[in-house]
Amino acid sequence: MKLGLSLGANAIASDAGSTDSGAAYLVLGKAKYPREAIKRDLKILMKAQADANIPLLVGTCGQSGSDAALNLVRDIAIEIAGEEGLSPRIALLYSEQDKAVLKAKNAAGKIKPLPPLGDLADETIDACEHIVAALGPEPYIAALRAGADIVLGGRTTDTAVLSAYALMKGAPVAPSWHAAKVAECGVQCTVNPSTGSGVMITIVPDGFEVEPLQANNRCDPHSVSAHMLYENANPFQLTEPGGVLDVTNAHYAQLDDRVVKVTGSVWIDKPYTMKLEGAGTGRYQTVMLVGIQDPEVLAQIDVFHDRLLDALYARVRSSIGETAGDFHISLRLYGWNAMSGTKPPEGTPPPREVGMLFVATAHSQEMATQIAKACNPYFFHFPINFSGELPSYGFAFSPSEIERGPVYEFKLNHVVETDDAFELVRTEWVDLASREAA
Repeated sequence: MKLGLSLGANAIASDAGSTDSGAAYLVLGKAKYPREAIKRDLKILMKAQADANIPLLVGTCGQSGSDAALNLVRDIAIEIAGEEGLSPRIALLYSEQDKAVLKAKNAAGKIKPLPPLGDLADETIDACEHIVAALGPEPYIAALRAGADIVLGGRTTDTAVLSAYALMKGAPVAPSWHAAKVAECGVQCTVNPSTGSGVMITIVPDGFEVEPLQANNRCDPHSVSAHMLYENANPFQLTEPGGVLDVTNAHYAQLDDRVVKVTGSVWIDKPYTMKLEGAGTGRYQTVMLVGIQDPEVLAQIDVFHDRLLDALYARVRSSIGETAGDFHISLRLYGWNAMSGTKPPEGTPPPREVGMLFVATAHSQEMATQIAKACNPYFFHFPINFSGELPSYGFAFSPSEIERGPVYEFKLNHVVETDDAFELVRTEWVDLASREAA
């Protein structure tokens, strides 16, 4: 960061959240990282902002960008300001949505699904604990124009928080968006992302430049261009609120050992839409984990999986019966196919060992655990060869049944048409400068 400030940075911007770690954070309103870690990083940014007297923008606060997550970061910022003697004017951009508003939008045909989801029903809206809309750059720009030193945002597109300052200053639209996409994960667009530092993006009349903030790191055309592949279904087009970034004809040139210049990207205006993310609580799960090194089992592991799964379902139906309800059992073979769920190609050699995770899903935690307990003997001792002695696999824990709690699920993956960029955002202020003056 010191290098970036010494080069004359005009703003500090960071995307602070994601859906990568699942729906739990949106449902619970909790941050993924400890409060202490958030405070440590935010203190660095706030002190740099104050020292350089340039704006600080943070998007998707607290992992999910829900109101509760944003309030957490707000409280930490106020705490830091008190401890460090800082007096910033802080804008808070809330993007959590009112269900009644969304139902009205839906009834008017203003909400459309993203694949693979279908049309949205009111029941699905009601099933969500929290719903957020991903903000574009306009609320950040408005906050900066109103005198914000720090802007803390709810759920925001990764690129919007990085493009906002440049767009406010009248920089070319396409390079501003493209630069933001390249820089959204900081050092990941460099040749050596293990350095852990960010990048400096500079918008120029015909494009933008990218430079690492670590002296021993560098960018090259491959590292910069490749980031359009990151979290993007189309490596040449990126859909954002109000338009589409098209980089089909972009050119990536090495300016010197460390800096890459990009030209040729295009911005295509589209009607303004915002992505909706909604999450709620589903059914309950109990898990068990064993390790298996039995060579007979591992030599026929697909057969073993199918036979054991059938036996577990039969065991539950015979021992618990209809009271088990609409339950589900899965076996995930770590070291074989746990990630894909598909059988490896024919001829793949057997693994040396696997970790087999049993997951029971049921209408209540009590029933999920009852199912796991009923299945325990089969899960622990099921043989591949019934004519031999019963094996014993290696339980990882005792007691073996671990109550995982509710399943948190994303239920909305839609876009909503809006009249403008401000319709679904609420702005509040924390003016520490005024409080200090008083």
